[in-house]
Amino acid sequence: MKTLLKSAALASTLALASVALPGVASAQSGTVVPGIGVADLEGIVFSSAANQTAREQRQTTYKAQIDQANSRRAAIQAQLQPLIQKYQTDSRAANPNEASLQQQAQQIQQIQQQGQQELQQILAPVSLSEAYVNEQIEDKLNDAVKAAMTKKKVTILLNPQSIQAITDGAYSLNQDILAELNTAIPTAQIVPPEGWEPRQVREARARQQQAGQAPAPAAGNTAAPAGR
Repeated sequence: MKTLLKSAALASTLALASVALPGVASAQSGTVVPGIGVADLEGIVFSSAANQTAREQRQTTYKAQIDQANSRRAAIQAQLQPLIQKYQTDSRAANPNEASLQQQAQQIQQIQQQGQQELQQILAPVSLSEAYVNEQIEDKLNDAVKAAMTKKKVTILLNPQSIQAITDGAYSLNQDILAELNTAIPTAQIVPPEGWEPRQVREARARQQQAGQAPAPAAGNTAAPAGR
């Protein structure tokens, strides 16, 4: 997907330089310029059937981790609330004690940072599952995009963020690509194999090995908190 996104971004730059103004003018006059399409690839991956099904399955498969994280998050908020309230009250005093306020702020920040790290560790398996599912979908995305572009006779695919104005849906290839992607991968495995690492970790490790450097840390130590 990285290669595709880079190619799409490059195509967007080149296309906008030569056809942006005519394209906008034509769209405003109700005429669609043939051969041009617009697609939000990240949104398509997120909206794919495989990803949506995986999100639902994950609530069951990783229920223990999710419940633990929710419970711990609530405990952290309960711990922080009186500290924040005291800080706000003290800061509104006629002559606030700046040293005390700084100390309180540091304590609040420390608890927040430690809590975030703890939540990331609890949710690491969930984050790894998300990365595993996304990679399976992204591996099918290139072919889905090519198939949709071929069927719609699109030769230039643009990123919506690269366009100033466009008639709603006039050039959108989102549904066409989504349909191709859902056919190619209707479902995905949500539990990674033992020792699996995300692509960016594998690539970083390979680069380091080629350079004779120490290997990258294991994926479990670098997983981000669960996202969408």
